[in-house]
Amino acid sequence: MRVITGSARGKKLKTLESLDIRPTSDMVKEAIFSIIQFDLPGASVLDLFAGSGQLGIEALSRDASHCVFVDKNRAAVNIINQNLDNCGLRKKSRVLQMDSLDYLKTAKSGLDIALLDPPYRMGLIQKALPLLDCKLNTGAIVVCEHEKELTLDDCYGRLILHKRYKYGKIAVTVFKIPQDNEE
Repeated sequence: MRVITGSARGKKLKTLESLDIRPTSDMVKEAIFSIIQFDLPGASVLDLFAGSGQLGIEALSRDASHCVFVDKNRAAVNIINQNLDNCGLRKKSRVLQMDSLDYLKTAKSGLDIALLDPPYRMGLIQKALPLLDCKLNTGAIVVCEHEKELTLDDCYGRLILHKRYKYGKIAVTVFKIPQDNEE
């Protein structure tokens, strides 16, 4: 697993060796970042259910201004910290070991992009999206990676379905909060 492009291009990323961990494939990661590439420079990003941190690290490598990584697994948090150090992106990040849904209940607002890739078949995206709405800026984007069998609702508060994509067994659903002039 490597950073695809940007300041940390080619850097190898560590991942946890576990049946519960399912790193995003390069194909899906490339697709996600093609979708949000023009929104990344200067963005404040949240990598929720961060795992190895690869999505947030890719965002930072592509000029996001800051990323908060949240994962409740201590080993995952250690891997995220190692990956950030290896990529030289520590100063632009904050890593929290806590439950992702608890984080959303207490987090400050001001996010531009949220990346959600939780464990599958646990209903975590459906629980997270309503909590995310009030943490996001107008024009924000939420990218959800999930099993292809899951169909998410068309809206969650201000979050409006933008597009659905399928890549083999994986689906990516993108939500946006419309700009005032887009409503």
